[in-house]
Parts: sequence; C-alpha cells; structure tokens
Amino acid sequence: MTDNPSRTILVVQPGPMTLVQDRGRFGFQQLGVSVSGAVDIDALDTANLLVGNDSNAACLEVMLGGLEIEFSNAVVIAVTGAESDLTIDDVPISLGVSYFVHAGARLELGLVNNGLRAYIAVGGGIEIAPVLGSLSTHLASGIGGVDGRALITGDVIYLGQSSDAVASGLLLEDDSPTSSGSEINVRIVLGPQDDEFSDSGIASLLNSTYTVSDQSNRQGLRLDGPVIESKSGRYDIVSDAVVNGSIQVPGDGKPIILLADRQTTGGYAKIATVATVDLPRLGQAGPGTKITFSAITIEESQELLAVRSERFNPKNLVSIVEKISLKVDGDDIVVGVADNGSSALAAVEGNTYPVSVEEYTPAG
Repeated sequence: MTDNPSRTILVVQPGPMTLVQDRGRFGFQQLGVSVSGAVDIDALDTANLLVGNDSNAACLEVMLGGLEIEFSNAVVIAVTGAESDLTIDDVPISLGVSYFVHAGARLELGLVNNGLRAYIAVGGGIEIAPVLGSLSTHLASGIGGVDGRALITGDVIYLGQSSDAVASGLLLEDDSPTSSGSEINVRIVLGPQDDEFSDSGIASLLNSTYTVSDQSNRQGLRLDGPVIESKSGRYDIVSDAVVNGSIQVPGDGKPIILLADRQTTGGYAKIATVATVDLPRLGQAGPGTKITFSAITIEESQELLAVRSERFNPKNLVSIVEKISLKVDGDDIVVGVADNGSSALAAVEGNTYPVSVEEYTPAG
C-alpha cells in the first residue's frame, strides 16, 4: 500500500482491455511462471522516462483505446505506443510528450488508429502489491495487477510519490514510434531448431508474406500464410524452453511468434527467434498486419540492442516548450507556449499544460 492513499487513478471507462504491466516477472520460468510484462517495451520505457520513473515502474497497457481515467491529484503523465485521439479535459494532447495535469483532470483515449496498445505512465508509478517481484498482470494464471484481471469501471489504482524535480513538456529526441502500420519487416536469428526444417521450408519463411490472425493475443501472434515444410513431416520435439520471440511451427506448418504471456516450455520446433529490438513492433501488430522476415546473425542482433539501449537515456529528453522570463507585479515568472502539430502546450513556472488555441482575426 502507498503512504499517500489520496494519490489515485479512478477508472471511468476501462476500454476493451486495460492491464497493469511493468517489464515482467523474471526468475521463475523454471517453476512454470510466465514472464508476462509489457508487450511493447519501447513504449513502456519511453513513457516511464518522460515522467521520471524507474524503467521497471508499472504503467497502464491499453489495448485498442477507449479508456477514460480521472486523477485525484496533480500529476505528470505521458502516453506512448499506439496512436489515437488523446485529450485531457477535452483538450487535445500529443503522444510521446509529458504533461502536468491538475487534480480532478480526466484523460481520454479514443479508439486506436495505428498500432494496438498504448501505455500510460504517471510520475511516481503505480503502487500495488507485487506478486513474485512484479506488478505485471498475467491473465491466464490470474496474478499481478489488480486481482490478476483487466481493469473495470470503478477500479481505484494507488500511485506512488514522484520527485519534485519531475519536469513536464518533454519528449524523447529522435523517438521512433513503435506503432506498426499495416506492413512490417521483422529481423530474426535462425534457430535453435532450424535444422528440423527443409531448405524450401526456411525459404518459405524468409521469402513469404504472413498475416497476423485474429486468433492472436498477448501469448503470441498466429500467422496465416505459406506452410513451412519440415524435413520429416513432423513438427513436434521434446518440450524445451521458449523465449520472448520464439517462432514455433505447429502441425499445420504455420508459424506462431511467442510474446510476453507465453508458456515457459513448448513442444514444437522453433525455426527462428525474433531480434529483441523488433519485439515491440510485434506488440503493436493487430489482426491483418502483414509480416515479412529477414535473417540476421546473433552478433548483428546484439549490436542493434546496444544501439537501442543508448536511445533510452535521460540525456535524450528535450523540452518542447521554449520558455521566457517575465516580470509581473514585481515577481519573476517563467512562461512559454508551443505548437506540437495536433496539440498546443503552455508552460507556467515549470509545469507544462495542454491548452486549447483558437485563431483570432482582427475585424477590418
């Protein structure tokens, strides 16, 4: 429980599925406990960075949008991930920017129009009892989050204390949205059981376009497309460990990409493993998304991951508002405004707020 129970989020409308997620529940796979955690780690990390949280702080993962929440206290927030119409008290805000919101403010997410999952971070993070060291919700086992389930109307979520130094009006420089679009190319490392498949089967994987099925979920993406041929005509193996991004090929020859809520072992041959840097894009791939695959080496995958780690550095945060100092009634105040495309911002004394702007044309 929190030391300050007055800092809360009230769920007004939960949307199709909103879950509490952090980076996952590690160290228990040998006991059959799924890692779970955010499917789009890039969006989670960006949101937490923008509001000054630790990288493992829990956020709200909102699938398909349609969420409305109310804040009991003034807080700094950021929304990342899937694109949708975003408003605070009916004033438009931008994806990937931190905002200061007042007590009683309501944040609304419209239905997504690009991608699948949005992430909401609040300065100070979410404070609920961890299960096996994590706040992540795992629906299949009913653990973590709020009673191991998706949020419902009327849920109250407690918040931790944020630093007084947390700034608003920030964005991550050169940030690349992970919203997937309708077609994505995914980099993979062949193996560990690619030797179970024929040359034509591997060629099918690398030279074909697959489509995300509507049977996909947080456990994995089922893909429709050309059959991947095995050498023996069989696809089962002695069950062994699976990881985030394992590409299993079951008896129908059509690949399944395992994701955050995957099981801990599997009995189907794994033809390849998705490069870690491309997993967030798969977390945004909804039904109908077209996927192609490109093979890279383990060394290339590691190099990409090293570049990725440099991206999520506080030094890459920039202020979106240019501020000026003014003297009003003998007092010095700092103010600023900015136009960020679909939204406008105003900064007053270090806090950046969303504002509504109307064009004015003088008469005559």
